[in-house]
Amino acid sequence: MTLRDRARGWLSDACHLRFRELLLHSAARYHAVCPVYCLMPDHFHLLLLGWRDDSDQLKLTRHFRRHLNAALREISSSSASEKSKPFQLQKQAYDSVLRDKDRARNAFEKVAFYIAENPVRAKLVSDPSEWTFTGAVIPGYPELEWGRSDYWDRFWRLHYSRIPEGLQPPIDSRR
Repeated sequence: MTLRDRARGWLSDACHLRFRELLLHSAARYHAVCPVYCLMPDHFHLLLLGWRDDSDQLKLTRHFRRHLNAALREISSSSASEKSKPFQLQKQAYDSVLRDKDRARNAFEKVAFYIAENPVRAKLVSDPSEWTFTGAVIPGYPELEWGRSDYWDRFWRLHYSRIPEGLQPPIDSRR
């Protein structure tokens, strides 16, 4: 999602915490997780995954956008000069739905790493681990931290434990 007019100046540690809080509420409300997000100076990326049969990523996104826009207005009023436009998300986000082949474990992880490497491609840092505005939001599991060496094994173990017996993919497709 991109800020209107590709505005800059919103990204801070405080805004990052607010972003995480709002994403956590939206994800919990609509039964989804965000295995990775990456905040950039004028936009951000989210990878969302439904956690239950009744997950609704479209409603999650609408809820999150509404509350994030309100938070961005607060940030604007407290930090910007009166002449500048308030921070706001562009009306139309660029959404992409992963194809079936991109939902397999290795392909999904490649998409996540591609998102996390955005700051390197933008020449903001030389290594993705240096960018403090990348993370994950898995409601109920604060110990699942993006970038830990055991993150993906723990994430997939949790994910597969939530799939009813008999509906789990064969072992080969998990890797």
